Amino acid sequence: MSGTAWLVLSLTVACATAGWLGAALARSRRLHRAAIEERSWLLERERQSAARTAVHAERARIAHELHDIVSHNVSLMVVQAGAARDVLATLPDESAKALLAIENAGRDTMTELRHLLGLLAPSASGDELDPQPGLSRLSTLIDRISFAGLPVEVRISGEQRPLPPGIDATAYRIVQEALTNALKHGNREPAEISIRYAERSLRVEVLNGGPSVLSGDPPPAPADQGDGTGRGLLGLRERVAVYGGHLDARRRLGGGYRVRARIPLQAP
Repeated sequence: MSGTAWLVLSLTVACATAGWLGAALARSRRLHRAAIEERSWLLERERQSAARTAVHAERARIAHELHDIVSHNVSLMVVQAGAARDVLATLPDESAKALLAIENAGRDTMTELRHLLGLLAPSASGDELDPQPGLSRLSTLIDRISFAGLPVEVRISGEQRPLPPGIDATAYRIVQEALTNALKHGNREPAEISIRYAERSLRVEVLNGGPSVLSGDPPPAPADQGDGTGRGLLGLRERVAVYGGHLDARRRLGGGYRVRARIPLQAP
């Protein structure tokens, strides 16, 4: 075969190879583009799924917050209104104090609801919202409960230290829910609050008196206590579980109820 023939053959092979390589490169680019598009689609689906999960979780949290705020403060207002009615004619000064307590409870309710609604629709002015309630506000809560007619004793042990905001708010809500139930369903026997700052956990316990389960006398019908399955306590169980903790609420053999929670202060 002459040199010209070899040259023509080589050029032909080179052109065929170049065409095959070009086609392979184009196919590879199409597959790569398709893989990128599929990955983007999967990432978008995951993002949408995560967004829906976050929305559902936030709605549940807001529902729990609304329950805690409204149930606690309205219960106080109902108790105080009844007390004011009882002494309206005979003890006008005491009646005035009860009416003032109703007014203050109403104001507190509106303040907390504004805070909660602000989380849903922050104002355009950019004003900072009040922080969530925590154990630093426990004395104010106890004063209001005591004034409503339920004596409360508090014991705090361990080294007090700043808590993560979510745990701080959860501990406050546990005490608030337990005292609200004791006020609504108890017999006005003193309630006891124990808060212990352990090395790795926060322990919260609320006890209140009432008829003994051995006495044969049925206790008042408790909406949120009894077997510990009321909406308020269920919501608190979920809150505590978020932090790897545990909440237990039940009747005591000696009478009354006990709400006890342990919340780890480190990631579980």
